[in-house]
Amino acid sequence: MPVIVARMRSVHSNLLVALLQVASIGLFAGQSLAAGTLTPAAESNTQPVRDECARIAHKLGSVSLSDCLARHLVDTGARSVNGQAIMMKEYPPLAGRKPLARILLIGGTHGDEYSAVSIVFRWMETLDHYHSGLFEWQVTPLLNPDGLLQKHSQRLNAHGVDLNRNMPTPDWHRKTRKYWLHTGKDPRRYPGTAPLSEPESRWLYEEVRRFKPDAIVSVHAPYGVLDFDGPPLAPGKLGFLHLDLIGTYPGSLGNCAGVQHHIPVVTVELPRAGIMPTAKQVSRLWVDLVGWLRLNIPKQVTVTAYARFNEISDAMKVPMAQGKAVAEADKHQATVSTQTHIQPAIPHSQVLINSQITN
Repeated sequence: MPVIVARMRSVHSNLLVALLQVASIGLFAGQSLAAGTLTPAAESNTQPVRDECARIAHKLGSVSLSDCLARHLVDTGARSVNGQAIMMKEYPPLAGRKPLARILLIGGTHGDEYSAVSIVFRWMETLDHYHSGLFEWQVTPLLNPDGLLQKHSQRLNAHGVDLNRNMPTPDWHRKTRKYWLHTGKDPRRYPGTAPLSEPESRWLYEEVRRFKPDAIVSVHAPYGVLDFDGPPLAPGKLGFLHLDLIGTYPGSLGNCAGVQHHIPVVTVELPRAGIMPTAKQVSRLWVDLVGWLRLNIPKQVTVTAYARFNEISDAMKVPMAQGKAVAEADKHQATVSTQTHIQPAIPHSQVLINSQITN
């Protein structure tokens, strides 16, 4: 345990060193990093946020209550299936500097991928101190609070739906059913009864529509690679992770935002769901990510596609009555299977960053 605590405490100092290195090579275009220090938003840390921060701190040994509250997260007003808040923080443009692009950063889509939540909190800490105005950021560290914040965390939301198979994509009913049958009706991959049937995925899709990110960074685990969807070129390497395309699936964020809406989607797949990368690896990932974004974003095809967002969205809503009927018939079977077959991504005995949880 002392080793783990020491590792987590060293993350911040390593990030500071890395950001100073970034500044020295001009990734922040010569702007003083200190000028970007943020002040707490007036609407941050409301009671729903404080309550959820307490639950996160109880669950994750790597994110304390003070860590979470210090991020000054805002209650979006959106709620999960079980009524928990979906929180976010925006890092807005700074006076006198027009940002190069808008970036959406998402963690915790799958509730049993603990490191995907923890690393986003670490990167938010860096932004809180060194937001330079190079980009306008919107950060959501935990998209699926119901999946994470229960005794035995699970990939799915409280309805037993994989949020990363619930996004709108063409011919959704037929293609997601075919995919799910191919998995042997794996309950961990259940896409739901309809695209955007879940409050968490509906909120995410509407935030993409509202915020209009020029790129999306989604953090997952435990494949230990970089995945990419959308207009080229993908990053070949970020820190210790190398590009290895996992595939484009019906209902996935990469398919929806990357392929259909032409928004570059970088999926950071950490190597372990329950163990954070080292402090040096966390720092290097961040520095390389910012560097890649600076050189490759925005893309004109993305900007052009936003003018057609509603048209693209409507084209993916073509009714398929037969597909809907089949999906409804599958719902009961998926619910029953979920109660007996869902397992966390790794055994709880191996979850080092989750050291405070009791079984």
